[in-house]
Amino acid sequence: MKLPSLLASTSLVASLMAAAPAWAADAGPNDGSGPAIVVTATPFRHTQDETPSIPAKVDAQQIRQAGGASIADALKDVPGVSASGFAQGASRPIIRGMDSNRVRLLEDGTSISDVSDIGPDHGTPIDPLSARSIEVVRGAATLRYGSQAIGGVINTINNRVPTTLPTTPLSGELTSSYTSVNRGGEVAGLVDGKAGDLALHADAYYRRTGDYDTPLGRQDNSFFHGWGGSLGGSYFFGNGSHAGLAVTHYDAQYGIPSDTTYIDMRQTKVLSRNVIEIASPLLKSINIDGSYGDYQHQEKNPDGSVNTTFRNKEANLRGELLFNRLGAISNSALGVEYQHRDFSAVGADSSYLQPATSQNIAGYVFSEIELAKPLHLEASARVEHVSVTGTPLSDQFTSRNYTPVSAALGMLYTAAPGIKLGLTASTTGRAPALTELFARGGHDGPQTYETGDPNLKVERAKALELSLRANRGAFHFEGSLYSTWFSNYIYGELTGRTCDDDGNCVAGDANDLREVFYRQQGAHFRGLEGEARYDLIKTAHTSLTARVMGDLTRATLDDGNNVPRIAPWRLGGGLDWQSPRWDAGFSYTRYGTQNDYGLFDTATAGYNALSAHVAVRPFKQWQGVEFSLVGQNLTNDVQRYATSFNKDLVVMPGRSVRVVARIASF
Repeated sequence: MKLPSLLASTSLVASLMAAAPAWAADAGPNDGSGPAIVVTATPFRHTQDETPSIPAKVDAQQIRQAGGASIADALKDVPGVSASGFAQGASRPIIRGMDSNRVRLLEDGTSISDVSDIGPDHGTPIDPLSARSIEVVRGAATLRYGSQAIGGVINTINNRVPTTLPTTPLSGELTSSYTSVNRGGEVAGLVDGKAGDLALHADAYYRRTGDYDTPLGRQDNSFFHGWGGSLGGSYFFGNGSHAGLAVTHYDAQYGIPSDTTYIDMRQTKVLSRNVIEIASPLLKSINIDGSYGDYQHQEKNPDGSVNTTFRNKEANLRGELLFNRLGAISNSALGVEYQHRDFSAVGADSSYLQPATSQNIAGYVFSEIELAKPLHLEASARVEHVSVTGTPLSDQFTSRNYTPVSAALGMLYTAAPGIKLGLTASTTGRAPALTELFARGGHDGPQTYETGDPNLKVERAKALELSLRANRGAFHFEGSLYSTWFSNYIYGELTGRTCDDDGNCVAGDANDLREVFYRQQGAHFRGLEGEARYDLIKTAHTSLTARVMGDLTRATLDDGNNVPRIAPWRLGGGLDWQSPRWDAGFSYTRYGTQNDYGLFDTATAGYNALSAHVAVRPFKQWQGVEFSLVGQNLTNDVQRYATSFNKDLVVMPGRSVRVVARIASF
């Protein structure tokens, strides 16, 4: 059965069930969401200070200020989050030193269905221009989304399948900007409307930048061109139930700065989100979400000829039962999830990873427990059956099966008014990914020659996290200490040798491709992160807030070497002014030198990052009209990311000024 048809059928079934008179009794419509609610953290719509682990959320205004073509750019100021920084179009977010197969990337709660886990030069098919908010979640709730979320979950929320009925018949937004550092222009628009009980959404965007400037000169082959959009709708049945579908498209071309090639990437995806409210003493609702993504990209030479074509077809379907209170269990969810992925490559680099498939069938439970008024507990567990097939270096078609089991327990204790202490303990099993098992050749983008190991075991992470929240008067603080102990940690180890395209490898750097073997051993990740804010001025309509943030991650292997490509410590702060007519602020962050690098890697120098912004809404009666000016890397520092495979060849953009105009009807 083709999954787009299945998704449409699911929405139809949900529609029929939701309309059933027996279920139409007591349930009321959703109240809408405030800015502090994090929908990814639990299925029960809690605010940011109601979970043991501290989530983060950036809104549309923060996304506009950050700029950039990837969701990692939008999250750069979130404590504990860094970026791979491989290219303008390929920068994947990293949480506490963990990326790729340990950070689950979602779009409206379902898989983004790409191949960014196959190579660092592969982008994520979500443009920040389409996002309304982005959430970063850690803790017990991550097991709802899979064992690939050891580091956390990043969910881009864009309302492409409406989950609430708009309050007005029609609303819209149009944003345009120009950026000096890459002579880049972008425009994005969205429309939300309703016709009776039908909610509709449409959005589109276009972005075009040239090669960006750095303090050392222009970074060759760093351009980005992209466009995309979506069309979706949901029908609401008046009892809290709704059924919806959306079709999205993403298209981008971006250069690989450490090479002469560029990537031509596209994806078409079908999304479905459905809620069936049930008026029964036991059940609240049935939630059914799904997606099917058809992705491909071509790695091309400057003349447009194709080296390699990568294809990925992926289905993701999740069903969840939400229960009413059962004694001390205030909320609970019981769910199942299905994922199926078909990957293939054709062309010069197709030997890097021959056709491979993975299938994941999982069941999970998530519960919230009230043992006493000041003590809130979260507990979750997940069992998965993972089947993978592929052809490793031995040329023998191989099938592997894994059954990782995971569990987590979180406690949030209100010690005093405005003071909350959190503790989260978890044990998570992760099956090896396709590349880790079956890589078998050269990959031109990251300039590596990789060899997987089909005998890899389940990776296990045992983690503890302590959190503190303090909200006393004008002072606000959120911070965490964490430690994660891995057994059978899977990583790509540089050998110090280089290889040609045929796999002939020698000691030293005589060839172009660095040799990488996927191996396992124990590892220990530990660190701290935090953010403090103090309201210098706070009235009903204006505020002046001082803030300080910082984070540090240290990661070592059991053999005494460092885990490769870990972000350095950083410490920064700034001021923010907000008022009805204008906003302004600045931020300064110092990134430390990274001397704790992996084998056959190099140190990364520290740098400064100074940014500032000002926004004005000149028309009192039209608050949706806004003009802003954003400056980044104003000190014009040479910035290299310790997390990037190509950091010795690629410098981040230099001083940049961006002009933004926005018109919105809300």
